[in-house]
Amino acid sequence: MARNLIALVAGLVFGLGLVISQMINPEKVIAFLDLFGNWDPSLAFVMGAALIVTAIGYRLVWTRARPVLADRFQVPGNKKVDARLAVGAVLFGLGWGLVGLCPGPAIAALTVGGMPALLFLAAMAIGMLAFELFDRRFARAA
Repeated sequence: MARNLIALVAGLVFGLGLVISQMINPEKVIAFLDLFGNWDPSLAFVMGAALIVTAIGYRLVWTRARPVLADRFQVPGNKKVDARLAVGAVLFGLGWGLVGLCPGPAIAALTVGGMPALLFLAAMAIGMLAFELFDRRFARAA
């Protein structure tokens, strides 16, 4: 129960941060990504602050023997950058640059974004389902 409550609070704080920083505003994000046009650098400060908080958080967390609400840390074992990861990163970046939303901000944008956020999330879900279908088909073939 405590894990779920902490996850809920963390999610709400994260979503509130996305709303306050305007990362749920596609026009703001696209202006940030438009380096050679009408560039808006304000989101760089948001990202810089997030990096500082994350760096401090990791320093504090790794001083502990184990997490507060789990038996052990769950650290990914795969450190290899393969074609699948690279293609996924490129597709993510293209989608973010074209639409101005990524999954976290799109979910937060449902509170204020209306139909565009809903359409983005529907398209994202269809893309995820298509990936699962193709991934299973190629896994069977291999």
